[in-house]
Amino acid sequence: MTFLFTPHSTSAIPLQGSDHVFPVHRIYCVGQNYSDHVKEMGGDPRENPPVFFSKPSDAVVIDNKPVTYPPATSNLHYEVELVVALASGGSNISVENALAHVLGYAVGIDFTRRDLQAEAKKQGRPWDAAKGFDQSAPTSAIRLVNGGNHPLEGTISLSVNGETRQDAKLSDMIWSVPEIIRELSLYFELKAGDLIFTGTPAGVSAVVAGDQISAEIEGVGEISFELVSN
Repeated sequence: MTFLFTPHSTSAIPLQGSDHVFPVHRIYCVGQNYSDHVKEMGGDPRENPPVFFSKPSDAVVIDNKPVTYPPATSNLHYEVELVVALASGGSNISVENALAHVLGYAVGIDFTRRDLQAEAKKQGRPWDAAKGFDQSAPTSAIRLVNGGNHPLEGTISLSVNGETRQDAKLSDMIWSVPEIIRELSLYFELKAGDLIFTGTPAGVSAVVAGDQISAEIEGVGEISFELVSN
C-alpha cells in the first residue's frame, strides 16, 4: 500500500519529568460542567446537564507557543480546564474503575468562537466551527499520576494580562472525572492517547491579539502564552 501523500504527523504533548511524549488520539470536551458557568451562559444547572463535543487532535498547542487569533470571529473566549490524559480505555467503564485508565493531567484552554457558538445554539446547529478550529486547545505538559494521586480538589484559575478572570475549585465540577469517563465510554470506545477537557468555571470573556493568557491548576501545572494576530 502506498499513501497518496505523506500522512500528517501525530500531535504529541510532553510529559513532566520525562523524555517521552503523549501521542494524541482524540480530544473530547465537556460543556456546562460548573454551575456558575452554566448560569453565566444563561442556563440552569438543574435542567442543563453537561454536554459533550470534540476538537481535532491537531488543535493542541504545546510549549507555551503563541496562539494565533482565529479567523471568522470577533468574540474569542478563553475557558481554562482540567485535562485528563488516558493511558488506556474501553467501553462501558465503571465509575469505580475509571481513574485506573488515567495517565495524568494537564492544564488546557478551550478557545471558543463565542459569536459562532451563539448562532449555532440559536439555529440548533452543531458547535464544530465554534469549538474545533486550529490552535483551539493549548495544553500544558502532562503531570503523571504518581501513587494514585489524582488532583481533583485543587484550585483552577486563569488571568489575562495579569488580571485574574477565573478562580474556582475542581471540586465545583458538576460531573467528576470518574463520572465523565464513565459517561463518555457509553458513547465511544475510549483509547490510550485520548484527552478529555472537563469543563470551565465562571469568568469567561473575550480576548484580543496581544493579550497574555496564563492559567494554573493546583497540583497539575501551568500554561502561559501570547495571543497573536493572524
